[in-house]
Amino acid sequence: MQGVRPVVEVVRLGLVTYQEALRLQQVYMNRHRSGPAHALLLCQHPPVYTTGIRQKPYSAALLDQLRLLGADVHQTNRGGLITFHGPGQLVCYPVLNLGSFKKSVRWYVCELEKTIISVCSRFGIEASTSPHTGVWVGDNKICAIGIHCGRYVTSHGLALNCNTDMSWFSHIVPCGIEGKGVTSLSDELQRDVSVEETIPHLLDAFRDQFNCQLTTGQTPETEKDSGRLSA
Repeated sequence: MQGVRPVVEVVRLGLVTYQEALRLQQVYMNRHRSGPAHALLLCQHPPVYTTGIRQKPYSAALLDQLRLLGADVHQTNRGGLITFHGPGQLVCYPVLNLGSFKKSVRWYVCELEKTIISVCSRFGIEASTSPHTGVWVGDNKICAIGIHCGRYVTSHGLALNCNTDMSWFSHIVPCGIEGKGVTSLSDELQRDVSVEETIPHLLDAFRDQFNCQLTTGQTPETEKDSGRLSA
């Protein structure tokens, strides 16, 4: 970092489909073509299972079974294996040019992990990393992380369980990690912790961890010429 802190635009998308979030990420990625245009997209998704680029055979029958539960299923170009997104989960898609921070994907993932550990700490929860990606409370994952980085511009991101219906995870092996569980802020604190309550803590932790300035942005209008981000 050289003196001036990067400015990151915070865009609150609300409840959006996974496909729409992919489109909006592409819109913000395209903005980096004319210079740094860092953004932090915050949202929740209707129930959806997503698979990553770490290939593991998911049979058509299994994917159809997941759809019958009432969830969408998408294959993505992020890292990692299968996971779930749904209401009550704070999903954060940073679209950053790491040239303004540090040109290291390993560093970036570690900073995301530290950001969530800080969020948990603000709630009085002791969280940590493990040999597996993501943030954990004991043997239970509280936040999944799966990112994509092309030409040092990031997409995809993290999903922090706030007051998610955890039963959705029982139909899969989250992130392909056998013998581990999942948890949420609400489960750990034994009270309801909403996405809305969590967002200010996430923004404070992100600002501190990435040493940046945050500004409030607006959701962009439909941009049909935005291109496509691989689903």
